[in-house]
Amino acid sequence: MSEGTVSSSWRRIDDWLAAHAPAALAMLNPPVTAEALESAQHVLGIRLPDELKESLKCHDGLSGWSSLLPESAPLSASGIAEHWQICMETAADNDGFVVPPWDDEPWWHPLWIPWAESADGKAHIIDLRPGPDHGRLGWAGHGGGGDFSDSWASLASYLGDVSHALHFGGGVRGEFPYLTLDGQLWWDLGEDCRSLNGRPLIPAPVGLR
Repeated sequence: MSEGTVSSSWRRIDDWLAAHAPAALAMLNPPVTAEALESAQHVLGIRLPDELKESLKCHDGLSGWSSLLPESAPLSASGIAEHWQICMETAADNDGFVVPPWDDEPWWHPLWIPWAESADGKAHIIDLRPGPDHGRLGWAGHGGGGDFSDSWASLASYLGDVSHALHFGGGVRGEFPYLTLDGQLWWDLGEDCRSLNGRPLIPAPVGLR
């Protein structure tokens, strides 16, 4: 269940983190500067989508990797530009822009914007190609081609689902929130995870109390 705008969802996520996981909240960077935003857009050669700019104006990524969102950590504007450049260079060297016969998507496309990344370096992308799926979220890079089999329609819908899970319970497509002993938010598969690397996990409280 998604609701609200990107900024309203971030406010609700921030409120929840302040109540239950202040160590995780402290990892979120301040809003992006105009200079950093313009520099990233210069590297990509296009304007970032409005939803992504709205997100960066809430938080310019994280100060370090954290499972603060299901499966991914939001990148800073400079991190977006750097990740995009690496994928562009890798694709150019390995025919990565070509759709192989066994797949429906290339390894990379210039209009895929990596707004976040997984622990293993896969990009959580916003697809800016023209058409009915413009703005959807998917995965790309690293060990496989583009994957939109379980995509979100937009960044707003994804963050809305995260906000809803924290405030009203439930998960986000099979990922459920937990707290680590050092106050970090951790998303994992299943509703009955007990530990992470041998250390206890605590089911995340629902709402702000």
